Amino acid sequence: MSRTNLDDISAFLTVAREGSFTRAAAMLGVSQSALSQTVRGLEERMGLRLLTRTTRKVSPTVAGERLIQSVGPRLEEINAELAQLSALREKPSGTVRISAGEQAAELILLPTVERLLPQYPDIAIEILVDNGLTDIVAERLDAGVRLGEQVAKDMVAARIGPDVRMAVVGSPGYFEGRDRPHTPHDLTEHNCINLRLPTAGGFYAWEFEQGGRELRVRVEGQLAVNTGALAVKAAIAGAGLAFVLEDRIRGDLEAGRLTRVLADWCPPFSGFHLYYPSRRQPTPAFAVVVDALRYRG
Repeated sequence: MSRTNLDDISAFLTVAREGSFTRAAAMLGVSQSALSQTVRGLEERMGLRLLTRTTRKVSPTVAGERLIQSVGPRLEEINAELAQLSALREKPSGTVRISAGEQAAELILLPTVERLLPQYPDIAIEILVDNGLTDIVAERLDAGVRLGEQVAKDMVAARIGPDVRMAVVGSPGYFEGRDRPHTPHDLTEHNCINLRLPTAGGFYAWEFEQGGRELRVRVEGQLAVNTGALAVKAAIAGAGLAFVLEDRIRGDLEAGRLTRVLADWCPPFSGFHLYYPSRRQPTPAFAVVVDALRYRG
């Protein structure tokens, strides 16, 4: 049956229930003449008279009563289900998949998700830890997290954290009997923990800046790892100097497990951003996640 017929039947049911074209027209927000034409058109298509009209009263015929009893309850069920589906559309639901490096996942994504999910039981979030520069389009992910300077220009970026700083750290035991580095060049005299990049396959060159002067230092040492967490553990154990994000080792600095050097060569830079394709049409669930992650500091 066409949508027009369903609407016309709904109009007929309203008239029959109210027993008046005047009251039914007021409820439906249409004119009395338009409503009368709608019901008459329905009767003509069905080849049946559905209403008996008098100057005082409108009442269903035998055919009209049968239509009320057979179709009326079903139409009410359909309208109720459509209303529920409309509510689902407005209620955020679905899965949001985000790729992020280990630090952003641990320090930003996970705390936010833990607060968000109890408020939205129909939203599911999948965090994929990947320290490489993942192609979120190719991997069919909803979004990724990178430092601001790494976000591609054709992506929409939303800041989700404050500016960050790098830190060169070593254990107090490591510095016993050693001169501390005063410039990045002094690192060549130290045992440094290299970090292997998952995308390029080579070791990460430590980046420094002071007074507008930028330096990239290829350090050397006995140990190489591929995660910042391992680099921190190795540094605490005295295996050498590590170059990691400041937020990761703040507690270790306060507790005295690590000592920082070259702080004046590590200025702040743009922090973590959530990014996604500019042509993406955000779902209600995705919009909720973006808003929850957005940095407001």
